[in-house]
Amino acid sequence: MDKSELRTHIRKLKKHYSKEELQRKSIQVIKRIESATVFRDAEVVMCYWSMDDEVYTHGFMDKWLFHKLLLLPVIENEQLIIKQFHGLKSMKPDPRFGILEPEGKEFIKTDNIDLILVPGVAFDKKKNRMGRGKAFYDKLLPKLKCPKVGICFDFQIMNDIPINQFDIPMDMIISESFIIE
Repeated sequence: MDKSELRTHIRKLKKHYSKEELQRKSIQVIKRIESATVFRDAEVVMCYWSMDDEVYTHGFMDKWLFHKLLLLPVIENEQLIIKQFHGLKSMKPDPRFGILEPEGKEFIKTDNIDLILVPGVAFDKKKNRMGRGKAFYDKLLPKLKCPKVGICFDFQIMNDIPINQFDIPMDMIISESFIIE
């Protein structure tokens, strides 16, 4: 399958699950993240504010808000920039995608980030990641020195996915049943 076909395939698989079922599966993913040493040792964690078809991160962000410095990506001028998460009250919807994003100034101390949790459409057992096709993360990830952990549902892990030279592999992948290191 090429990338377009794989994105369509994963979209069809996701339709087999209700939003509530995906949120229940997300609980297992989050438990695995929270038990991982790489997360427990991290003080500054970049995550993402989930869309309905992604591993649900809203409760995770609320839970850890006062225990770790949490960061979220914001789309600005076709690039992802990083801002600190201060809670739901400080979020506003992105005009293009409707995803809630934190307000405030850009977080520029990227060397201080201890861990980034990365969404994706599909991952493979060699820790490759395929995103939604906008290359936002592929432009951001090379700038970060921290461990990159892809998080997804079991059905998003393939044996092989198509990649190109700009695709950034993960250091680890966590799903509801697997940790690939």
